[in-house]
Amino acid sequence: MTYSNVAPGDAAPAFTLSDQDGNDVSLAEFRGRRVVLYFYPKDASTGCSIEAREFRDHFARFKRAKVALLGISPDSPRSHKRFHSKESLNFPLLSDTGHEVLVAYGVWQEKLLFGHRYMGAMRTTYVLSPDGIVERVWENVAHEGHAAEVWAFLRGATGSATGAATGGQPTLPRADARRRPRAARKK
Repeated sequence: MTYSNVAPGDAAPAFTLSDQDGNDVSLAEFRGRRVVLYFYPKDASTGCSIEAREFRDHFARFKRAKVALLGISPDSPRSHKRFHSKESLNFPLLSDTGHEVLVAYGVWQEKLLFGHRYMGAMRTTYVLSPDGIVERVWENVAHEGHAAEVWAFLRGATGSATGAATGGQPTLPRADARRRPRAARKK
C-alpha cells in the first residue's frame, strides 16, 4: 500500500524551508543536479540517528557524483542544529514545523504506537532528476542499510533494486521480511 502523493514521473513539489542554521533552502537551488530527499520522523531518535549517520557516511560519494542530499522532518531548526552537531552531519536538515511539505509529498500520516494514534512523518526517500522529476520512491524505509540502497540506485544498479516493475517502488525485501516464518525455523 502506498501513501506518497508523489510517484516516479511526477514533478517534485517545490519548497523553501529553513535549515539547521536558520538559512532558507529552496529545492529550486538544486536544479541541474540529482537530489536525494529523505523524510524522517524525529531528530535524535534511535532509527533516525542510524539513518542520518549512514547518509553522513555515504555523503562523500553523493557529493563526488554531484548529488545533493537533504533531510526533512517536522522538528525545529534548533532541534536540527543539536542533532546535526551531535551526529557530525555533513548535509542540511530542513525544518517543516508547519507540515506543508510533508503534506505535499504525502508523508504526514496517522501513526499508531501502543494504542495511541498521532500524526507523524513517514520514513520516505525520493530521488529527483536534475530537472526535478521523481525518479524513485522508497516508502516505509528500514533505517538500517537504506543509504547504501540509495547509493546503489544512484550509481546505476539495475534489476530488482530499481523497482522498475513496481512503478519505482522498492522490490528488495526489507530485513524483517527476509527472516523465515517461525514455523519454518522449527524442524
